[in-house]
Amino acid sequence: MGATWQPLPLQLQLQPRLPMSTTTAHQITWEILPEDFVLDDDPVDNINQPPLAAALTESLELAGKLPPHTLTPTNYGVCATLDGKTVVKAPDWAYIPTIRVPREDVKRSYTPQLQGEQPTIVMEFLSDTEGGEYSVKPTYPPGKWFFYEQVLQVPNYIIFDPDTGALEVYRLDAANRYQLQTADSNGRYWLAEIDLFLGLWQGSRENRDGYWLRWWNAQGELLLWGSELVAQERNRVERLAAQLRAAGLEPEL
Repeated sequence: MGATWQPLPLQLQLQPRLPMSTTTAHQITWEILPEDFVLDDDPVDNINQPPLAAALTESLELAGKLPPHTLTPTNYGVCATLDGKTVVKAPDWAYIPTIRVPREDVKRSYTPQLQGEQPTIVMEFLSDTEGGEYSVKPTYPPGKWFFYEQVLQVPNYIIFDPDTGALEVYRLDAANRYQLQTADSNGRYWLAEIDLFLGLWQGSRENRDGYWLRWWNAQGELLLWGSELVAQERNRVERLAAQLRAAGLEPEL
C-alpha cells in the first residue's frame, strides 16, 4: 500500500560540506567517445539506484514533462576531454534538456556541446561503496564534484541518501561554485530549469518501502506515478458508481 502523498520534513539533512574546487586552468574539449574506450562494466553498486531513477523519470513522462528531445540517462556515461584525456562519469540520474543528434547516436555515451545541451541536473545516490560524490580532485581522473562543477558546469548537483532521506541540493553560483540550497517551508527545492519542485516522499513502490525523490509542480501538486494514476481513476469510478446507486441506478461497469 502506498503512503500519503506528503513528504517528510527534512529532519535528517546532512551537514553541508562545501569543498572548494581548484582554480587551475584546464583545457576542456568535447569529443565523441573513442570506439576503443573501455567503459566501466561493473554492476550498479546501489540496489536502490534503478528504482529511484525510474520513479523520477516515470512521473515526468506521465505529466508531459519530457519533450521529445529530452534525455534522462541513469548510470550512463557523460563525456568530456580534459587536457587531452577522455573523462567519463555516470551519474545515477541526469536531466539533459535537448539532444541534437538521433538517439541511436548516443547509445554508448553522451558528449555535451557536441551532441546537445549540457545536463541541467545530475544526481548521485549514496551507497555503502565510496563513490567520491564530494571529490574535488582535479587531476586525471577528476573527482565527481570537480567534473560536474568545473568541467560540465551543471547548474544543479543533487546528493541523496536513500537510507536516511538526507538530501543535499547544490546550485552553481555566478563564480561557478556549488552552493548548498535551503529547502522551502514544505521541505522542497525549486529547480528553475525543469520548472518543478524536488522533495522527499516516504512510502512504498516496487516492493521498496522508504524514502523517494518526488516532483511537485509550481501549484504544489505532486506528479503521480502510473500506479497512483490507476488508483486515482479507480477511486473516481467507485465514487461515481456509489452516486448512481444512491440515485436508484445500477451503473454499467
